[in-house]
Amino acid sequence: MDLTSDDVQDILNLLDGLPFGEMHLQTARFSLSLRRTADGEWTQEMQIRSAPASPPAAPADATAEAARPAQAVAPDQEAASDQEAAARQGAAQGSPERDGMRAVRAPLPGTFYRAPMPGAPPFVDTGSHVEPDTVVAIIETMKLMNSVCAGARGTVAEILLADAQPAQQDAALMWIREDP
Repeated sequence: MDLTSDDVQDILNLLDGLPFGEMHLQTARFSLSLRRTADGEWTQEMQIRSAPASPPAAPADATAEAARPAQAVAPDQEAASDQEAAARQGAAQGSPERDGMRAVRAPLPGTFYRAPMPGAPPFVDTGSHVEPDTVVAIIETMKLMNSVCAGARGTVAEILLADAQPAQQDAALMWIREDP
């Protein structure tokens, strides 16, 4: 089921008539959280849970290989596959993988934001401790704000993009030094 902007507006209109201040919707494809602000407006946070559809077939070079979404693998093969895929993607994008570090990558192409709104403090700074589900940035794609989670427990070692800069899908946004 695909939601249209009219569907979302209908949901918001229903919520306006209720005494609730939050709504959480989770599906296999995404997680959506809506929260009422002090002035009665609604804010949204969305996390994409599945990889986007595969792009059309392209020439078999390193860039095309790096642009393909990861394939599902068995849990015992996941670590080796992740390292191989990360090395290919890092090399193709000029951002080589580093020992003990994990790149936080853009789930979609869009605009990278370090803070939830202009003038607000950033989600994280270099040296901030993060958990796998810590929101570290937002990628705005087609007027939707998509939360980017750290995906690892550790410390933010380096932030690679400036605020409000464009990011390609799967581009490294920052490095997390993983806890042992």
